[in-house]
Amino acid sequence: MTITEKSIVGEIVADNYKTASIFKSNNIDFCCKGNRSIAEVCEKQEINTKELIDSLIESANTTDSGSSDFNSWSLDLLIDYIEKKHHAYVEQKIQEIIPFLTKVTTVHGGRHPELHEINKLFTEASQELTQHMKKEELILFPFIKQLENAKKNNQTAENPHFGTVENPIEMMKYEHDTEGERFRKIAQLTDNYTPPQDACTTYKVTFLMLQEFEEDLHHHIHLENNILFPKAIELEKKVVNA
Repeated sequence: MTITEKSIVGEIVADNYKTASIFKSNNIDFCCKGNRSIAEVCEKQEINTKELIDSLIESANTTDSGSSDFNSWSLDLLIDYIEKKHHAYVEQKIQEIIPFLTKVTTVHGGRHPELHEINKLFTEASQELTQHMKKEELILFPFIKQLENAKKNNQTAENPHFGTVENPIEMMKYEHDTEGERFRKIAQLTDNYTPPQDACTTYKVTFLMLQEFEEDLHHHIHLENNILFPKAIELEKKVVNA
């Protein structure tokens, strides 16, 4: 795998998801802000460029038979995976986390007032993500599947009512950025999901669930921003009537 200072973060992860752990360990956002080059992120975060590139190459070259090459999947298959794996996860975990977080905030919010803000942020995220996923499932994803079907059948697709696929994609990416920022705030408020000394079991479990939720969201957004969306834009240019 060739990685240089000019390589784009999101494209590196799209090519090999094993590199995501290296970016994460260096606090580099590879999903919402994956359009930056290695040089840009290293300069901004004062990271040694050569060391980062060496770590990325080493990670990419490790053997992992369990990893999936999402970059090679058809877009309809990738969409089905996103819906069944990540959309379903978000819906399920929201229902699990909210009662835990509400309880912890009620019991411990006096000694740890940051819990009130965490609760507020996650509640906002749950509402926004639910609406966001429905827009994808009802509008954007069906159109991308139409594009994929047209390609497979060597046909042309009709222009969508929203003009071009780039329009809803830009809206989805904007909403991804909003959620990315929201969870950065949650991570800061929880000291990267580190429970305090007086935390009870419920408190600790809640932080673990929040951390897992954020990690899944990163992978979820990565698959869309760095793989699905760019390919949908290119595919539309090939199969939609001008």
